[in-house]
Amino acid sequence: MTAGEIRAEIQKMAEPAYAAFSSGLLPGTENILGVRLPKLWALARTLAREGEPALETLFAAVPESFEETMLCGMLVGAVKLPDEKRLWWIERFIPRVDNWSVCDRFCCGLRAVGKNRPFYRPLVGKLLDTGEEYPVRTGLVLMLDWYLVPEEIGWVLDRLRAFSHPGYYARMGAAWCGSIAYIHFPCETEAFLRENTLDPFTHNKTIQKICESKRVDDKTRAKLRALKR
Repeated sequence: MTAGEIRAEIQKMAEPAYAAFSSGLLPGTENILGVRLPKLWALARTLAREGEPALETLFAAVPESFEETMLCGMLVGAVKLPDEKRLWWIERFIPRVDNWSVCDRFCCGLRAVGKNRPFYRPLVGKLLDTGEEYPVRTGLVLMLDWYLVPEEIGWVLDRLRAFSHPGYYARMGAAWCGSIAYIHFPCETEAFLRENTLDPFTHNKTIQKICESKRVDDKTRAKLRALKR
């Protein structure tokens, strides 16, 4: 498909009412057409059959909508590529990540990261060290999606110990990562929380998110709430 044909397909799936709803969840994000994610993902799977040329087509065009950016990120994960080439496309896409929704959907689609964690670990570390809000959030969400495994939990908690960023979406990403880490590794993560290395906002949000989980009992909630600052 050409860039024009892709945009026409996106326009066909647009729902104005859903666009209004999505805009409420993404303050400051412009040009939201209102395409539901399952439909956009179906288009990404279709384009992925074209291989790398589909990526080249999308990256050659300046995105005209939120959905076009989202589709581009989906395609980076969906096209069959060797890790070295996928890494190259990931690094090209990162500058287009400018809201939490694109960030989170992009990260969960990068199944290749979970299949080769050691290869992609330097990328995650580099993102966390940028000091830029959405690259930092991207690194955090990649950790919670793909690195919460026994052989990586020590590294994840070390990276959370080093976390420091004033941005709301970066801090919420750290809290989300910490909360999911607790669900999978409660002992290690509780010990980390008792160290009080996170800033008070992120520390308290982490505990709040853990307590909101249905996988945590009331006794545990009470214990964790006592650690709030």
